[in-house]
Amino acid sequence: MASGFLDHDALVEALDDHSFERPPVIVCNAHITGLGVARALAANDVPVIAVDRNRDGVAPSSTAVTFAGEVTYPLDDLEGFREDVEAIAAAVEGEPVAFGCMDEWVHAFADAEPDGVCLPFADKEVVGRVLDKESLYGLAEDLGVPYPETYRLAGIGEESPDAADALGDPLEPEAILAELAFPFVIKPARKREFEEAVGTNVIEVGSEDEYAEVIATAREAGIRVMAQEKVPIAQGEDCSLASYVPPSGDPLTFVGNPLVRYPLSFGTSCVVERVERPEIEERALSVLSATNYHGISESEFVYDRERGEYVLLDINTRPWKWIGLPVAAGANLPMAAYADATGTEYDSKEVADARWVYLPDYLELLATDDTFGDVLSEAHWTALVSGAFEDSDDLATGVYSPSDPGPTYDVIRAKFGGIEYYCSC
Repeated sequence: MASGFLDHDALVEALDDHSFERPPVIVCNAHITGLGVARALAANDVPVIAVDRNRDGVAPSSTAVTFAGEVTYPLDDLEGFREDVEAIAAAVEGEPVAFGCMDEWVHAFADAEPDGVCLPFADKEVVGRVLDKESLYGLAEDLGVPYPETYRLAGIGEESPDAADALGDPLEPEAILAELAFPFVIKPARKREFEEAVGTNVIEVGSEDEYAEVIATAREAGIRVMAQEKVPIAQGEDCSLASYVPPSGDPLTFVGNPLVRYPLSFGTSCVVERVERPEIEERALSVLSATNYHGISESEFVYDRERGEYVLLDINTRPWKWIGLPVAAGANLPMAAYADATGTEYDSKEVADARWVYLPDYLELLATDDTFGDVLSEAHWTALVSGAFEDSDDLATGVYSPSDPGPTYDVIRAKFGGIEYYCSC
């Protein structure tokens, strides 16, 4: 367990005095997703260095984390981030393996290319093609992968990538009103910058005034955005392909269904279970293959009731909030990536059915929405309360772990102590 969250200089000094038996990993950010990655690796005796721009994430207090400390936030100062990471790498023997757990950290590692750090994913040109939604939807168009009706907007933000040409010429903002009926959504090509500017990565607009306000904000911030239909989704039918695609060889895959979100119709996942959806796997892997992407990713699809099929929303070239589900079910994606990066052995188990729950959101939903019925069984609840789920492979949690209680306390402290972490995942 880390001995507290250290400032950067103290972190480098502590690492310089420590000897690792195998290359450590650098996990950032140090919140829910970073915690899931840390636990997946620590279970295989991989040392974890969790870094972030502040102490407020849940990972630093986990027994899965060996050291935790501060680095410069890359959206504030990319060069400062590069220098901080290179100092960490220089303080340890061998090359640490980097896991970016939100888009800005993935972009930071890909763009900064810090010396002495192993990046277990494709280069920045490839990552950019996948993470940029205009590029992504352009690829989907070329490959025949269904996606929501989407229009590029002219005159806002930097020039669009060439791969977006399949979407057609950009339209002036006022021309969108002839193509889409209210309500529709505005989403950025690269979501993290937009989220920093407006506090969310998707905005639903229901009137011309709301639309004009969002366009003005995007134009002022210089952030390229798109207009997209509000998909008539079938609630509870979303599916994502969780995968690790190696530089060569067969991918390790797992399809998860976010059965419950909080809030129900549009929120973050709080109950996810394994499902069989061959068409999801085929479509997602076709896009990843077309870009030559390798590494961990989550390909998100929703079920369009009117089309009667799944449509691609997003691909995250990184771990995500429920990364602990495939790990518990036998597909330890972080460990597979680490093994390839370090030239060591990892044999995945046969993938089993499993369910994952993020209790803070799920309990809030049960307490506040009278229309919602509990989807967990008595056996699930008794396993959670007793802690017996930690010895099973069919039930996993986000954060909550009786054998590793520090992060759960951090969630409680954030909930009732007035501390608000800057990112929900």
